[in-house]
Amino acid sequence: MDDLLRLGKEAVASQPFSVLIGAELTGLSPGQAELRVPVTPQLRQQHGFVHGGVISYAADNTLTAAGASVLGPEIVTSEYKINYLRPVVGAALVARATVVHSSRSQAVCRCDVFTVDGDSEVLCAVAQGTIVKMTPT
Repeated sequence: MDDLLRLGKEAVASQPFSVLIGAELTGLSPGQAELRVPVTPQLRQQHGFVHGGVISYAADNTLTAAGASVLGPEIVTSEYKINYLRPVVGAALVARATVVHSSRSQAVCRCDVFTVDGDSEVLCAVAQGTIVKMTPT
């Protein structure tokens, strides 16, 4: 495992909510990130679909990981938006983000979130966000 992925995995493991839902950073390279969340009954809403907040979490965390891959670890999400395309009903969520553009202080990233069941992936949400370097206070 390379150093960037190892650092990313450590960052996700240090987030109590990420640990609670079983999220795992499965890929991280310059300008790209992938996060996987297993779907459990506790993550579903009243209609049996994965709660939108969990899908949003996956997009946000993956956007941030992609941004960190080019900006460094001291970053936060400045803003993001998400479009839900279809309900998540599979065995897992997989979110994949790429950096669209970056400067010294910010990165604009795009994320596609898929519902996964076996070998089948179906796009369920798309997101875009701006990740910024934290400034000393």
